[in-house]
Amino acid sequence: MKKNLGAFPAVYPMPVLMVAAYDEAGKVNVMNAAWGMICGMDKIALFIDEDHKTTQNILKTKAFTVSLADRAHMDVADFFGIATGNKMSDKFERTGYTAVKSGFVNAPVVEEFPLVMECELAEVVQTENMYAIVGKIVNTAAEEKVLDEKGKVDPTKLEALIFDQFRHGYYVSGEQVGKAWNAGAGLMK
Repeated sequence: MKKNLGAFPAVYPMPVLMVAAYDEAGKVNVMNAAWGMICGMDKIALFIDEDHKTTQNILKTKAFTVSLADRAHMDVADFFGIATGNKMSDKFERTGYTAVKSGFVNAPVVEEFPLVMECELAEVVQTENMYAIVGKIVNTAAEEKVLDEKGKVDPTKLEALIFDQFRHGYYVSGEQVGKAWNAGAGLMK
């Protein structure tokens, strides 16, 4: 029997996304956003508040990057979620991390995170119930150490963080338990 938990966002897993953008002076800001998801083969939607420093930067520069946080960089990824660029002007600098300008969009690529999507601002969706930044993915780049022999990202090597809204923890993905478009094929008969 199920126990009622009330109105609760019970979606698991949630990604741990590092969203980075320049301000009008070229200063880097990065935020941790768990409420984001792919919404097309070349689109990503970020459900972030419009008052975030990073959101304001995206609206001004029309570009951003989204990196997947990993086990090795969990402390800084969490810090990017705790600290706000609206109150901490040296937020990125405190980490000692390195950012380089994307070769595809006017946004920073944080070198330490193993996978990055470089995005142009495609649309802002604002309704009574939602505020979303939609980006067109122009390029995706990954460190060779997280690729398999065929050049595809290997989740076991990536060690991407997953956010747990139930108990506010971080977990690592990686174990393959089935094959998509195959595990349920027997029910097609």
